[in-house]
Amino acid sequence: AVVSTQSTGIKLHKEDNTTDFIVRGYAWAEYHADIYDQVMEEFTSSKIDTECAGGGRIRHDPQKKEIFVYGYSVGFGRADHSKTVKLIQRKYPGYNVHFSNEGY
Repeated sequence: AVVSTQSTGIKLHKEDNTTDFIVRGYAWAEYHADIYDQVMEEFTSSKIDTECAGGGRIRHDPQKKEIFVYGYSVGFGRADHSKTVKLIQRKYPGYNVHFSNEGY
């Protein structure tokens, strides 16, 4: 089945002044803020600060081995979809992973 979820790009600011970028998407999340709240909670006990870097949507079609990243978050703006695609390509080699800055 094709699954579409909200997705949120998050910057992780570490103690050594380096920054990582992660993407999270949960089918249960109605809003991008729900995802960000969950991630903030996960990092509360660590010494890593989080920053929401925008949002979008991810459509995953496992049968076609295709993942499409698109859209934006009304509250947080558009995530850098090119960064999101690079992360997804690492996790899903052999998939056609692409993005568009069009659409909601």
